[in-house]
Amino acid sequence: MEMRLNAASIWLLILSYGATIAQGERTRDKMYEPIGGASCFRRLNGTHQTGCSSTYSGSVGVLHLINVEADLEFLLSSPPSPPYAPMIPPHLFTRNNLMRLKEAGPKNISVVLLINRTNQMKQFSHELNCPNQYSGLNSTSETCDASNPAKNWNPWGTGLLHEDFPFPIYYIADLDQVTKLEKCFQDFNNHNYETHALRSLCAVEVKSFMSAAVNTEVCMRRTNFINNLGGSKYCDPLEGRNVYATLYPRKPAIENNLETVHTNEKFILVTCRLDTTTMFDGVGLGAMDSLMGFAVFTHVAYLLKQLLPPQSKDLHNVLFVTFNGESYDYIGSQRFVYDMEKLQFPTESTGTPPIAFDNIDFMLDIGTLDDISNIKLHALNGTTLAQQILERLNNYAKSPRYGFNLNIQSEMSAHLPPTSAQSFLRRDPNFNALILNARPTNKYYHSIYDDADNVDFTYANTSKDFTQLTEVNDFKSLNPDSLQMKVRNVSSIVAMALYQTITGKEYTGTKVANPLMADEFLYCFLQSADCPLFKAASYPGSQLTNLPPMRYISVLGGSQESSGYTYRLLGYLLSQLQPDIHRDNCTDLPLHYFAGFNNIGECRLTTQNYSHALSPAFLIDGYDWSSGMYSTWTESTWSQFSARIFLRPSNVHQVTTLSVGIVVLIISFCLVYIISSRSEVLFEDLPASNAA
Repeated sequence: MEMRLNAASIWLLILSYGATIAQGERTRDKMYEPIGGASCFRRLNGTHQTGCSSTYSGSVGVLHLINVEADLEFLLSSPPSPPYAPMIPPHLFTRNNLMRLKEAGPKNISVVLLINRTNQMKQFSHELNCPNQYSGLNSTSETCDASNPAKNWNPWGTGLLHEDFPFPIYYIADLDQVTKLEKCFQDFNNHNYETHALRSLCAVEVKSFMSAAVNTEVCMRRTNFINNLGGSKYCDPLEGRNVYATLYPRKPAIENNLETVHTNEKFILVTCRLDTTTMFDGVGLGAMDSLMGFAVFTHVAYLLKQLLPPQSKDLHNVLFVTFNGESYDYIGSQRFVYDMEKLQFPTESTGTPPIAFDNIDFMLDIGTLDDISNIKLHALNGTTLAQQILERLNNYAKSPRYGFNLNIQSEMSAHLPPTSAQSFLRRDPNFNALILNARPTNKYYHSIYDDADNVDFTYANTSKDFTQLTEVNDFKSLNPDSLQMKVRNVSSIVAMALYQTITGKEYTGTKVANPLMADEFLYCFLQSADCPLFKAASYPGSQLTNLPPMRYISVLGGSQESSGYTYRLLGYLLSQLQPDIHRDNCTDLPLHYFAGFNNIGECRLTTQNYSHALSPAFLIDGYDWSSGMYSTWTESTWSQFSARIFLRPSNVHQVTTLSVGIVVLIISFCLVYIISSRSEVLFEDLPASNAA
């Protein structure tokens, strides 16, 4: 009977404990309400740190809605119950306003919330006026003049991406949650401002503590410190993968002679930028800043593959490369140049001979294509080659046979766009580098709003075969000003000019790029990776996400999905069908098994591969981090990002609670002392026989 009572007592205690925990969780859920969003985070280079960080335990601030610029004055002039958390719409998220909040310091401002109210927004760019100004050909105004809007590449830039803030900045995109925050502000905070210190207020807590500080040199030293027994990591180098493919399969290297360059092997190098960036983690599609150029690049590669014969010993090969990390001082292209100098591209694992600069006839770098009708061909010097390529481009751009109705202008000067070609020209100003770039018109460059709306993209969503080339007179019913037709026109012009350069013959055919492939390409990268083009370039039955791939370079072990999709896409579009090879025998590169357009599976001979996009600065022993020779960007580590709103007690309430606690503590000590000193009177001594 006694054992049953003991068991019942234990079960009663367990149930009571469980009920207490459940009640505590319900109480916590009533006190705090989570807010979803994206946080600004910290990056570092060789000289300083940028971005944001909360305090270790999280930063708390009273919500205050900013509707007009004058609302900031309340926060900047001795507010009654600091610190505050201003909720700022995009049109007021300006450099001037953010720097004023920064000067106010964490004493008055502990959190900044960027809310997705875009009705008055006209421009929004976090990047500098001259992107990558100090890592290109030169840092003088000859390349880009930040003080002159007419001569810089981002006139709408605020430079906030490169500022360091003493408080976290949290972006809230969901309009329902924005409404929730505004309602909480209206119900509790938006009346009797002078009495804020006397009542409970709606507040927000943001946790986004960054482990790294100062600069890359300090951070890497702390990370690599020999006595760091715990294995703590404070930052990681920005690191990703370039993706490349050749038009024709290359001959394998001679056995036991992998380091010998084939001097008679010649390439035309066609490149573009793969990545983009913003202030906030995981948000930003880079629709106009790099995806447009990437789309044209992809279509040029596919069109050349279809127009040129499958293989020829007499024709030049074409090396297509997408560089990753170009937003951060040209990480991908710097590493590419470094590897070529050391004859380490491609790697020995590919079984092909290295490619040297002498193997490259010339480079055509496809930059940003903001305004299709105002494209320029840039070169550092007005060479015969540059003039020849310009004439060929305009021959097809202006030809009534195709009806593209475009005019490509030229600029032969040091006023070069911020593209990958600058890494090559920095090594050798005489390198044959040509840049196809449009006049800057993107008011949302390197920001969260450079999306499908910014490029006016509407998905046609057809089921037709996008892998087939089309006749020049097809799609007459399609709007000639649509994004798909613009990509078709520009990529066709470039491919035709390269066709003539490779073959020595003018292109007289009627086949042009397919706008339906442009439709699928843009849908895959802007709206959903679960799309027909990505499915065709994947293994049969692959499960794809319904989110667009992130195109931020990230770090080792971070998301590299954009490189993965690009790898499969270039592999599929530049491959040769091998109908006689069974699926079971199509497992080792260069053979690759794809689902194909009909999703029935097909074996193809591919040429695609990866190369490292990690700055040489992290490979060189004793590198001078402040030299500016190579990119030195790192990303801080963090534990988690979270935000929640709650009612913060008034200052009076908190002081009262503390005072009562102190009084109770003092009284308790006094009672314990009194009881202890009079214990012989209050408690009788027990008989010795009962002491046990």
